[in-house]
Amino acid sequence: MNKISIKHWAEEDRPREKLMLKGVSALSDSELLAILIGSGNDKESAVELCKRILQKADNNLNKLGRFSVNDLTSNFRGVGQAKAISIIAALELGRRRKSEETTERKKINSSNDAYVIFYPILADLNHEETWALLLDRSNKVVSTMQVSRGGIAGTVVDIRLILREAINHYASSIVLGHNHPSGSCTPSPHDTTLTKKLKEAAQWMDISLLDHIIVCGETYYSFADNGII
Repeated sequence: MNKISIKHWAEEDRPREKLMLKGVSALSDSELLAILIGSGNDKESAVELCKRILQKADNNLNKLGRFSVNDLTSNFRGVGQAKAISIIAALELGRRRKSEETTERKKINSSNDAYVIFYPILADLNHEETWALLLDRSNKVVSTMQVSRGGIAGTVVDIRLILREAINHYASSIVLGHNHPSGSCTPSPHDTTLTKKLKEAAQWMDISLLDHIIVCGETYYSFADNGII
């Protein structure tokens, strides 16, 4: 059976026209992606192709955000490098928008407050990164900084760098955060050792380590909640 091109659909069903007529919120995820890639292949419309891409990601945009250019180009006919880059760039813009919304002078009252800030930064990564929130005396975020970027299994953290930045920003406390790409929330011996070393070193500067959050997708582990800090 030959595919029916989007241009032959009813006008209100074409993604671009539908957006103009009904607003962006009326479009499905697959229709929004179809606008990004513009065209499908010789057997699928852009919308049909995007439905299949989303199915590969379990219809989860967070999982789609972890796809690489190669994941998209090698698994979906009709998706070349340019289309794959457009999808990845759009998802990254969404992640950055969410990150900016959550970090705007937010006050940290609980581990979940910290997780909400770290989530858009760390949740979609296929490698480990470590970040720190620097807080003032009211526990409001004065700065968000990347501490290290590593591989799949780990990352090297320089405690001196964290403390230097905390002093430069006149921070009273720190919340550390990193991700586990494996999805396991269990802290490694290295995670525990790093937490204890940073806490001890920070105390010499009259700076408190309030928590260390491990982001593992939709869940997290808090060192403070588990009595380690």
